[in-house]
Amino acid sequence: MDNISQIIADGKKLAAQSADTLFLQQHITELRTIIRFHEHRYYVMNDPLIADFEFDQLYKALEKAETANPSLITPDSPTQRVGSGVTKQFKTVNHLVPMLSLENSYNAEDLYDWDRKARELSGLQELTYCVEPKFDGASISLIYENDQFTRGATRGDGVAGEDITLNLKQIRSIPLSAPFSQYGIQQIEIRGEVLINKENFRKFNEGLAEQNLPPLANPRNAASGSLRIKDARLVGKRNLEAFIYHIAYMQTSEQHEAIGSHGRGLEILWELGFRSPVHEKKVLNGIDAVIQFCSEYEAKRDELPYEIDGLVIKINELSIQEKLGMTTHHPRWAIAYKFKARQATSRLLQVEFQVGRTGSITPVAKIEPVPIGGVTVASISLHNQDFIRDKNICIGDQLLVERAGDVIPYIVKSFPELRKGDEQTITFPENCPDCHTPLIKPADEAVWRCPNDLCPAQVVERIIHFASKDAMDIRGMGDALVRKFHEKGWLSDIPSIYSLPWDEIRKLDGFGTKSVNNLQEAIEKSKSQPLFRLINALGIRYIGETTAKTLAQAVNHLLDLSRMEKEQLQNIEDVGVKVAESIYQYFRQENNISMLQALESAGLQLNSIKQEQVSDGNLTGKTFLFTGTLFKLKRSEAEAMVEAQGGKILSGVSSKLDYLIVGEDAGSKLEKAKKIASINIMDEDGFLGMVGKKA
Repeated sequence: MDNISQIIADGKKLAAQSADTLFLQQHITELRTIIRFHEHRYYVMNDPLIADFEFDQLYKALEKAETANPSLITPDSPTQRVGSGVTKQFKTVNHLVPMLSLENSYNAEDLYDWDRKARELSGLQELTYCVEPKFDGASISLIYENDQFTRGATRGDGVAGEDITLNLKQIRSIPLSAPFSQYGIQQIEIRGEVLINKENFRKFNEGLAEQNLPPLANPRNAASGSLRIKDARLVGKRNLEAFIYHIAYMQTSEQHEAIGSHGRGLEILWELGFRSPVHEKKVLNGIDAVIQFCSEYEAKRDELPYEIDGLVIKINELSIQEKLGMTTHHPRWAIAYKFKARQATSRLLQVEFQVGRTGSITPVAKIEPVPIGGVTVASISLHNQDFIRDKNICIGDQLLVERAGDVIPYIVKSFPELRKGDEQTITFPENCPDCHTPLIKPADEAVWRCPNDLCPAQVVERIIHFASKDAMDIRGMGDALVRKFHEKGWLSDIPSIYSLPWDEIRKLDGFGTKSVNNLQEAIEKSKSQPLFRLINALGIRYIGETTAKTLAQAVNHLLDLSRMEKEQLQNIEDVGVKVAESIYQYFRQENNISMLQALESAGLQLNSIKQEQVSDGNLTGKTFLFTGTLFKLKRSEAEAMVEAQGGKILSGVSSKLDYLIVGEDAGSKLEKAKKIASINIMDEDGFLGMVGKKA
């Protein structure tokens, strides 16, 4: 192992002498063993023992020996990582065990509450926890059978993901084989995260810049996008790494001795050649020690070579994990502790004014690009004129910026005390920045608006909204495509979506037969969307998905709304004065009626197909509204539970509301509900108990 030159020379001698196959096989086996050893030192332990050139010489020697003797190639040889050809489509595969989400916590109180519930369910006075980093990358699932890596997949929807086995084989910290059988394990599914470390991410973006290509947004998106590259050979150039942190499923022999604890599982994964967070984990007794550790770890997050957005706390004993079990959304034995929002300072360079689909004018701050939590932030919404005044923001100011939830950039405050005297007041335009129509500002609003419905910027934004996932869900018709087709004159309004010049589109660069056919199919499919989706897609002010469903149930045909007076509209459940006024005004505009008639002529569904109401459910006759962030359910899942048991979802707080379900960061709706005695206010766990789901 020490004399690399001698090993390579021996190989050449064997080849020249046409040595006995047995000796040649021993030489190839020795080469593979040495290469695997050095791969592990380099990619898993970050502690290489030889130079890159020497490693390359070993690899080339193995490659040459196997090329000359293809019958001696094995599936787990280091040379078999390199993919051949291009993956046309990633097929969907089921996980052996669902990949559930984690319950989130943001402070010590959340952890104390979670610990209390876990102790009550386990019947123990104190629990032992294993705490490890919450890596900010792309989740993966790996299956090994009879010690061989047989399949790798993305998380997908948690039940099934995309088969990306070939791409994952390019990641050298994922062993192609591992001796699980020494622990009696015949089949195993393990979970982990694929990452790009900060330094490799920086170097990769520098390489893109040299090619005059736009940089990647952040390491997480870079890792996730890399896993879905069609050509597996390109994946290896991204310097991806994989941390494996969970054993999800094991099929073992009868002689197998139970692992016993999560911490021991991480140690076994490390021993078998995986890069598990065995050196980053901490096993602690009691929640007080966990909270102290979380505080200390958060203080040093910037010193880490990887982006992490928190810590994961797991009950260490697997027997207790099994006793606590899982909800449909998350395991009860684990919780994520999310770090506080990232902050940085930057200077405001200029303000641009953007036009929304309802004519709203939104000021957008252009700041000196600044990295916050792995993302370079250069643009931030200033919301409206009042926000600018309240924050006392001028062009040229130093600003404190954070990414709320490590996602959305937000200006916390300005620093007037640092002004030098050349700062400029932000002046709102008097005319629309796109069509130059004089702007208006309704007395009861904080937003300036362009009243011209034919304003090109509004038209584009309305088309984008119409095609979006929560509206007509026209797959492939994203922002860039809409803008491109609008510039060419092919998209002048919403109905023009259904009369695109396909022969011309096929002539465009980058539009292959398959992509054009897929877009045609998506547009045709949208014609059969239910009426509530069309109502939501129209972008009528104050009309979201919930109110759209109510309106769809209240009419037989969409144009029935054009014949209703305001008083009649207000008689529809959950439609108040403001909403009724908006609907009334929309359906009194001739151009909107003409548009709807054109859509119907194009084949869209304007008739209402009545949804059968549950008349004997546990929640029949009850009304619900959700506010704040839910952690155990998606908002859509919670609303579906209500409707499945006969309840109704309202869009606002009023005396008609029976239950307000409150999540994290609930705002004005909660304050308003507190003033109405008849409204029952409960948290997410209380709601789950009401609908018969264990919290």
